[in-house]
Amino acid sequence: MADADPRRPKRTRDAALPLPDCVALVLQGGGALGSYQAGVIEALAETGIEIDWVAGISIGAVNAAIVAGNPPERRVERLRAFWDLTASALPSFPIFPQDQVREFVHEWSAWSVMATGVPGFFTPRGLPPTFAPPGTPAALSFYDSAPLAKTLDTLVDWDLLNTGPVRLSVGAVDVESGNFRYFDTTTTRIDARHIMASGALPPGLPPVEIDGRLYWDGGIVSNTPLTHVLDHQSAEMLVFQVDLFSASADRPKTIMDVMAREKEIRFSSRTRQVSAERLTLRREREAIRRLIAKLPPELRDDPDVAALSSEADEMPVSLVHLIYRANAWEGGARDFEFSARTMREHWSAGRAAIAETMAKSRLVASNILDGRTAAFDLTRG
Repeated sequence: MADADPRRPKRTRDAALPLPDCVALVLQGGGALGSYQAGVIEALAETGIEIDWVAGISIGAVNAAIVAGNPPERRVERLRAFWDLTASALPSFPIFPQDQVREFVHEWSAWSVMATGVPGFFTPRGLPPTFAPPGTPAALSFYDSAPLAKTLDTLVDWDLLNTGPVRLSVGAVDVESGNFRYFDTTTTRIDARHIMASGALPPGLPPVEIDGRLYWDGGIVSNTPLTHVLDHQSAEMLVFQVDLFSASADRPKTIMDVMAREKEIRFSSRTRQVSAERLTLRREREAIRRLIAKLPPELRDDPDVAALSSEADEMPVSLVHLIYRANAWEGGARDFEFSARTMREHWSAGRAAIAETMAKSRLVASNILDGRTAAFDLTRG
C-alpha cells in the first residue's frame, strides 16, 4: 500500500505547502542527468518535505535506492558520494562563454566515458561482444556493470530499504517476454540486482538475471514509474515527478540538435502522454462522482449507479512536474557526459527548480486543500 508510515506524526494542513498523508517522488531515467534529481532531493529535504514513496527507472532507480536505503540525515551525503564518484575520472574544465566551444568539450567528455567507462558504475570490456561466448554477459554488452553492484552495496542499507518507512518501486523489462515489471518493497525483497536491472540499458550494459529471468532497463518500455504509483494509490497524494528529458524544445538547427531532440522525444513523450491520460481519466471520474451526488436518493441504490460509483472511486492527487531543460550546448550525448562541472550544474538546476516551485506553492496548496486532481509545471518561467 502507499499509505504514510504510521510511526510518522499526522501531517498538518497549515504550512505553506500542506502535505497530504502520502508524498511520492517519481524519478525518470536519464543517465548522467540524474544529478538533477539529486539536487531536487536535497532541496526537498531542506524544505522539510518527507518522502513516503520513491519510484524510479534506470538512474532514477539508483537515486531512489539511495533515498530509501538511508535515514533522512544521510541521504544527501550518500547521493553526493555517488555522483562525486561517477564524475571523478574526468577533468573539470573551465566554463567557456561560447556555446560551440562548450558543446565540443561536452561531447569530448562524453566520448571519454565511452572509451573508459564511469568509476563505480561501469567499465569497458577487454574485447568486443562478438569475441565472447554466446549467451554470456560479455557477449550481450559492451560494458561490465559489476562496479555498480559494489557501489550500491556501499551506499545503500538494504535492510533499511526493505523494512524502513520509505516504499521503493523500480521498473525493468523482461528480455524474453517483453513485459514490464515493477519490483516493489511491499512484495519483493530488493537488492542491488533489482536496481541494476532497472538501469541495464542495452547494448551498453548487460541484462541482469533475477529468479531465472533476464531484465533490461525499464526505460525501453516506459521511462516513468508514474503509472505504477497512481495504480497503487491508497491515500490522498502529492507527487513530485522529476523528468530528465523535456517533451518540447526548439526546432533543430544542427545534426547535434537532431540527435538531442530524437532522444528527448523517445524518452519523454510517453511520460507526458501517461500523465495527461491519467489526469484526464481522474477528472472524468471526479465529474461522475459529482453527478452521482446530484441524483435523487431513490436512484443512488440502483445497481448500475452503484457499479459506476465504484469505478469512479478515486482519491485526489496533486502532480508537480519538475523537468530538466537542457542548455544550448548539451547535445545528444548529455545522458552519458559525467564530468564534474556538468554534474554540479545539473545538481544546482534541481535545487533551483524546487526553489521556484516553492515560491509558487500556493497554487499546489490550494489544490490540496480543495481535494482536487491537477498537474502543475511551475518552472516554465
